[in-house]
Amino acid sequence: MAADQIFFKSLRNLETSYRNIRILSFVSIGTFFCITIGALYFAYIIKTDSESRIYVVEQGKTLIAALRKDVRENRPVEARDHIKRFHELFFTLDPDPGSIEDHVREALPYADESVSRLYLDTKEKGYYNNLVQANASQEIQVDSVQLDLNQYPYRFRSYARQQIIRLTKVTTRRLITGGYLRNVSRSEVNPHGFLIEQFGIIDNSDIEERARQ
Repeated sequence: MAADQIFFKSLRNLETSYRNIRILSFVSIGTFFCITIGALYFAYIIKTDSESRIYVVEQGKTLIAALRKDVRENRPVEARDHIKRFHELFFTLDPDPGSIEDHVREALPYADESVSRLYLDTKEKGYYNNLVQANASQEIQVDSVQLDLNQYPYRFRSYARQQIIRLTKVTTRRLITGGYLRNVSRSEVNPHGFLIEQFGIIDNSDIEERARQ
């Protein structure tokens, strides 16, 4: 009888041990599952945040981090800054062939072949050589940019004042340009992610001419 009691007691101990092992296994599996889900969720949050954060250029100079939602909302601001920066690069000239080439080279990625053709035509007419020979500088001030976001590519018109500074006089010209903007990938040479197309000069007439003091 004592042997039977010992035998049944051993069976109960085995059942208890087996039940404890099963409980421990379920707890371990549940804990591992929770950790896995937590890790995947954390990785998803990091991935989503990194994908939503990009870098944009503000005022053509400062690289800043921004959220994609903010970038979409600020797209018109970027578009106007793209146009303004292009004009500053392309139309700001010093009486030095190397400086002129550098400015134009930096401006060309902002636009399509219409700007390349304009540059070559201007060069063939001797405009840049005349600036160098006359030791004259050219400066530009963009006053405003009109942008139509209701159609794509986005049509724009820029209004600026252009000054040609010579040794004895300063000539001020009106500079009205126009064209279209198309979305492209951002890059180091084109940080705004726009491309100017069908660029043209609408008006470049003289406003005034005065003697230098």
